[in-house]
Amino acid sequence: MPNRTLLQGFHWYYPEGGKLWPDIAARAEDLARLGLTDVWLPPAYKGASGGYSVGYDTYDLFDLGEFDQKGSVPTRYGDRAAFGAACAALRAQGLRVILDVVFNHKMGADETERVTVQRVDPENREAFLGEPFEATTYTRFTFPGRAGKYSEFVWDARCFTGVDRIEDPSEDALVKILNDYGAGEWNDEVDDELGNYDFLMGADVEFRNRAVYEELKYWGRWIAEQVPVDGFRLDAAKHIPAWFFRDWVGHLRETVNPELFVVAEYWKPDTGALSAYLDLVDAQLTLFDVGLHMTFHEASQAGKDFDMRQIFAGSLVAQMPDKAVTFVENHDTQPLQSLEASVEPWFKPLAYALILMREEGVPCVFWADLFGASYRDTGGDGEEYAIEMPAIDCLPDLLRARARFAHGAQTDLFDDPNCLAIVRHGTAEAPGSVTVLTNGDAAEKWVDLGPERAGARFCDFLGKHEGEVVLDEAGQGAFPVPPGAVSVWVPVEAL
Repeated sequence: MPNRTLLQGFHWYYPEGGKLWPDIAARAEDLARLGLTDVWLPPAYKGASGGYSVGYDTYDLFDLGEFDQKGSVPTRYGDRAAFGAACAALRAQGLRVILDVVFNHKMGADETERVTVQRVDPENREAFLGEPFEATTYTRFTFPGRAGKYSEFVWDARCFTGVDRIEDPSEDALVKILNDYGAGEWNDEVDDELGNYDFLMGADVEFRNRAVYEELKYWGRWIAEQVPVDGFRLDAAKHIPAWFFRDWVGHLRETVNPELFVVAEYWKPDTGALSAYLDLVDAQLTLFDVGLHMTFHEASQAGKDFDMRQIFAGSLVAQMPDKAVTFVENHDTQPLQSLEASVEPWFKPLAYALILMREEGVPCVFWADLFGASYRDTGGDGEEYAIEMPAIDCLPDLLRARARFAHGAQTDLFDDPNCLAIVRHGTAEAPGSVTVLTNGDAAEKWVDLGPERAGARFCDFLGKHEGEVVLDEAGQGAFPVPPGAVSVWVPVEAL
């Protein structure tokens, strides 16, 4: 089986105008040749900002770019036919399709309602302020452009726990909707930040409403009938009760595919919290290794002063490798985004080598790192910035190296604060490699591959170092690496 390697097939600022789905379809063959196995697609359904929406302001889960809603028929990425064609093109190349699921909140309601609410302290959601009162809320979703096709379900105030905007009185405020669920309390089995982190934004979905619970299970079955589905990326998991995703993932595995790959975004670097969440969902899914990403960010800032022996300290992949999806950058961490913690470009080859050439975890490659990205946006200081994210020049070769040479037993040589080596010993069917990286000066690593490898010749697959390494009669040799770089040494006879 090929090494599983996931591509995040978009970035936050990917151009609007229906370009992504055709772009994905056109690139499918090349993506497969790079050794990628799975492509995570952005939310494919209509957002509240219509053709401008990146997809995380969920409006209508059943509108895949088919209906005239929110000022547009297509989504930002294209229409329904182009979406289906992109999925089919990926599958035709043996690539698995991973769909983004944004269930936590809805935006862009079609009608308002008069409901009873109570203000909540946004810094402590367990603290309710004042007495309940009546207000008008944007909580009724009828989807008039779709007119009941695929689903006749109407979302109203009974389907939501709270909102962050009310009218009459007009106010931006976090309020709890007082309906029939939870006796006025937020959902349980969510993150305990701010007391209870059930609410994130918009109209927060009430999963205790059985009708909502069943509608979202139905949507999962429905989407799998529309396009090929091999897995899901679950958005904002720490704001959604764990019991819901435990049931939802189990249901989809029973009704759609028992081998579904599921990764949840539980944005917390604390591995203890991630482990506790995995217990709550019966370990049915994987999680993004947020802690490792943050360490990459810090290491890239610190330069050669960072002790590379500690690069995996506290990471999910070090403690629960079969439950970790590792990544260097994503759409939330890229410059000017909400969780901005970018990894400096000089360090990205090192970070990618660490997730691609080792055995543990499922690595996820970011579109902007593979293809580059240019965009403009306003920062938190109100100033506009022009951002250039350069493609990482060695990343295609690192992907090819993972597919061809990241095989067999692994030995980590993490005995130097600046220079590390990852040795993959290969198998009878597939060759191994020696990956050497440094965040400091030029260095070399002495590696013992055993007398059976005496005389074996190696070259740097990334082309960062000229010449060859020839093992001595004991099967040992010094594998060099240039300053602040990565070299992947592979057997010459395997090329």
